[in-house]
Amino acid sequence: MDSFAGGSSGAQVELAQPPSDGITSSIFANTTNNLLVTSWDATARLYDSDKNELIHTFEQKGPLLDGSFSLDDSKAYVGGVENKLFMLDLKVGSRRELGSHQKPIKCVEYCAATGLIFTGSWDQTLKLWDPRAHDPLSGSYELKGRIFSMGLTGNRAVIATSGRHVTVFDVRKMSEPEQDRLSSLSNQLRIVRCFPDGTGYAVGSCEGRVAIEYFDTDPNVQKKKYAFKCHRKTENGAQTLFPVNALAFHPIYGTFASGGCDGVVNVWDGFAKKRICQYPRYQTSIAYLDYNKDGTKLAVTQSYTFESGERDHPSDTVFIRPISEKECKNKLARV
Repeated sequence: MDSFAGGSSGAQVELAQPPSDGITSSIFANTTNNLLVTSWDATARLYDSDKNELIHTFEQKGPLLDGSFSLDDSKAYVGGVENKLFMLDLKVGSRRELGSHQKPIKCVEYCAATGLIFTGSWDQTLKLWDPRAHDPLSGSYELKGRIFSMGLTGNRAVIATSGRHVTVFDVRKMSEPEQDRLSSLSNQLRIVRCFPDGTGYAVGSCEGRVAIEYFDTDPNVQKKKYAFKCHRKTENGAQTLFPVNALAFHPIYGTFASGGCDGVVNVWDGFAKKRICQYPRYQTSIAYLDYNKDGTKLAVTQSYTFESGERDHPSDTVFIRPISEKECKNKLARV
């Protein structure tokens, strides 16, 4: 099944001065290798991952659940348990409140196609914000459930909610969803990420499965969709299912990494339906994954996600892993 195991020969680096509580996101910048990290310790931290240095810490009043960079990386947008969306000026260290939801903000995404910020909340609303405007709120849309995850690609926004719903919007026409689907996965959705080529998305669930879906509704295209088991373990005839918390697509080759509560990171060739490699197991849950701009680095967030309740657990941290071509090239790309 694996092309090889173990991964890059280069040593991964543990991020210096990590947050003091659970890490909720670790996002690479668009133009540099700077990394934005949000946490339950109520901070957003900006790192230079090349130098392994903490550049700036923004302290909030409540835990932060997600963040995103502006297109030019001069700003960051963060939201969380305070229910508020903040714009952080990464050059001068200032912040501005843009608006709020009725309940915590779970997802924050910058939309390059529109220049707007998309936020998804547990209050079941998707909101759009224009940070350039005096009154930033640009639109508000009620969905069928609490928003758990969101992905953007080109002119599409894909939102995964409670009730296993996946809603797809054309960002140029937000008056109604382009598609409203019920996931083929039978349990709660945890994460959704879009293909780099904009043709579809992958969604992971708490049952240790990932589904590959396509936007085109043509029956011949829909025949290509599938789901597979990934983060599971069988011991003494008993199978344990681990939630899939993280997905990240390689920006060049379109292969993708998955991370789960089993502490495992797998890299998959979704087109060939094969695993490319599996990295050595981490000490606790994988909470977030993100490739840098050219796919030469992978930020692996090791952070217990409380799937087994309150207990002692290894430290919350982020590892920056160097990526070789053999870890990310699909079969077609090797030809």
